[in-house]
Amino acid sequence: MTPIDARRRLTNGEANRLSPEDSAGHDWYRFVLSFPPHLVREYLARFGITASHRVLDPFCGTGTTLVECKKLGIPSVGLEANPMAHFASQVKLDWSPDPDGLLQYARRVAEQASAELASEGIEDDPLFQPLQETNRPLRELPPEAAKLLLKDSISPLPLHKTLVLLDHVDALPDRRYHRHARLALAKALVYRISNLKFGPEVGVGRPKPDAPVIGSWLAEIRALATDLNTLRHVGNVTAEVHHADARQISCVLEPKSVDAVITSPPYPNEKDYTRTTRLESVLLGFIRDRDNLRALKRNLVRSNTRSVYRGDADDQWVAGHPEIERIAHAIEARRIELGKTSGFERLYARVTKLYFGGMACHLAELRGILRPAARLAYVVGDQASYLQVMIRTGQLLAEIAAALGYEVAGIDLFRTRLATATRKKLREEVVILRWPGTSTSAT
Repeated sequence: MTPIDARRRLTNGEANRLSPEDSAGHDWYRFVLSFPPHLVREYLARFGITASHRVLDPFCGTGTTLVECKKLGIPSVGLEANPMAHFASQVKLDWSPDPDGLLQYARRVAEQASAELASEGIEDDPLFQPLQETNRPLRELPPEAAKLLLKDSISPLPLHKTLVLLDHVDALPDRRYHRHARLALAKALVYRISNLKFGPEVGVGRPKPDAPVIGSWLAEIRALATDLNTLRHVGNVTAEVHHADARQISCVLEPKSVDAVITSPPYPNEKDYTRTTRLESVLLGFIRDRDNLRALKRNLVRSNTRSVYRGDADDQWVAGHPEIERIAHAIEARRIELGKTSGFERLYARVTKLYFGGMACHLAELRGILRPAARLAYVVGDQASYLQVMIRTGQLLAEIAAALGYEVAGIDLFRTRLATATRKKLREEVVILRWPGTSTSAT
């Protein structure tokens, strides 16, 4: 049975699930619904990629492609514009820390943070205790940073304990372990300490008056140390990630240096990807105010209306594309028909053109980085987020790539999923491209 046949036997949920045997390294921190490592392996095998090649993920997120390549001994490079995701990818590619040393470092930090909390009359684990009270004021975020968070995304007492712990992590900045300690805290924040929930969009669940913070962090540290016992013995292979815009690849990568691309770019919908990482981005200091947030969004392909700015011009790349124009007109006509007048709804048609224009810009830039006969796999999904007008993302991306000189080798069905608004099945696909080495099309 081929890898593709085996995958097709999986259910939708299983197809996108992180299996226990793949969790080492990958599960240190990852986006909800990240594409799975087994999909990366499948296309590496299909493309015949070996240790003599170099793989690129230009939308690398939390590093699934890069981590899997490193496990397999294949050189890789990634680009990521979100600073929190870029940090996570960097740490997930660093398997050098001594596991026992990391545990000892974490215990020292935990002891000091616990002692400070105890001096305030606060115990870390509240499971068998009433709501704790302290005569001292609880720590808070600066007002500008606090405004960036989803309301009630973390309760006051867990926030106070998190800020105390973070202070002690940063007060013992052992270069061997400091970044791993911060990433472990980011994961603990999202899944154990905060009030966040994912379904798959990020939201806020029932507020937890208290939550174990130091204990949750130590649990993540122990899991990380266990993985390092295995991963640190993997042979040395080049794996790097750049904090950069995927539409400006030539600024960071050398010409004709990549043999394959395996990636999952954002889809055109109303999901603000910066919200998914907002809590940990703010607490770890990657975003401090609205200016930081705006700067981050400007480096992203425009996939939702909350990242559209005056002066955006990526839509020029697809001006005159008949199907994209048709979709934009259909969205705008539907908006008028339904009497939708909010500022965001007025941008639905424009962001659709900006999205595909941004992807066209990315693919045009990418051509100079690829070696002749390079193979590419783009995991994308159909969408109906904009007033239920269907957008066949994979089909359109393939048409844009063909116009830029790529050969379209096919579109594989990865899985189907239910649209949130209509409950209709939408296709999630892998667009397979080949770069012949020259382009006869004008840019």
